[in-house]
Amino acid sequence: MIVSKLKYPFIALLVVFMLSTSVFAQQEAQASMYMFNPIQFNPAYAGSRGALNATLVNRAQWVGVSGAPITQFISVHTPIARKAFGVGGHLSNDIIGAKVNTSLFADFAYSQSLGKKRRLNIGMSAGLDMYNFNFTEEKLNPTDKGDSYVNAHSQLAFNTGLGVYFHAKSYYAGISIPRLMKTDWNNVDLTTQHFFIAGGYVYRINTVTDLKVSSLVKVVKNAPITADLNANLFFYKKFWVGGMYRYNESFGVNLAIQLQEKWMFGYSFDFVYNQLRTTKNIGTHEVMLTYDMNGRRSIYATPRYF
Repeated sequence: MIVSKLKYPFIALLVVFMLSTSVFAQQEAQASMYMFNPIQFNPAYAGSRGALNATLVNRAQWVGVSGAPITQFISVHTPIARKAFGVGGHLSNDIIGAKVNTSLFADFAYSQSLGKKRRLNIGMSAGLDMYNFNFTEEKLNPTDKGDSYVNAHSQLAFNTGLGVYFHAKSYYAGISIPRLMKTDWNNVDLTTQHFFIAGGYVYRINTVTDLKVSSLVKVVKNAPITADLNANLFFYKKFWVGGMYRYNESFGVNLAIQLQEKWMFGYSFDFVYNQLRTTKNIGTHEVMLTYDMNGRRSIYATPRYF
């Protein structure tokens, strides 16, 4: 059994968990600032910001725990044809222990006006997942080179996703499936369908303060439902300050600042309260940088809530 030959207990437990259950299938990366970057899980968001948008995200989860997830995400999207369509793409890189998944997807959306600044977007994505497993790293300290799970493995797979996104000036709702197709290795699933349901609403408190509440629910077969709840205050059309609660897992805070008219920087910190709190876990850190090419329009006059 390779577990007894691993040097770090957490990685050993992670490998056992992955290799002995259906949860070995790819888990979509978590995001604490999902309300600023819905295209990470819904292709129908492409073009919905009304201008060229580029977003960079780096997330280090459960810092201090060996083999914990690390995620990098880059997206670019823009409306075209008088905002009737949205096009773009995203690149992501997820690292969990000895597993690395790099994805490159194109995003497409059709947008239909429903009047009174309301629009319905229907989107799809298509692209490639590159899976790499390397159990020959020195930190795993394997001694049985004949074990098929210890050896390195790479695999390229095509996949598609679908989404619907409805948005108005002060509220939005969406549902999506980032990956529709099944990918396996040695009769073990590498992907499983994730259903995301998202929604949010902005309430104007006074002339300088808005309250934005949002939620993201993730449904996966044979796994507990995950629900994120967020509440953010928006001051002077420039500063975001908020809190997050993830059901049965963690709570956190997030901050964002509008830099000039086109840039926004965000940071979030989460801390788990479930069983992982007994490990050397010192929390999850996520940073985000967003660019909006707004042309002559001032983002302070017409702020982007979604």
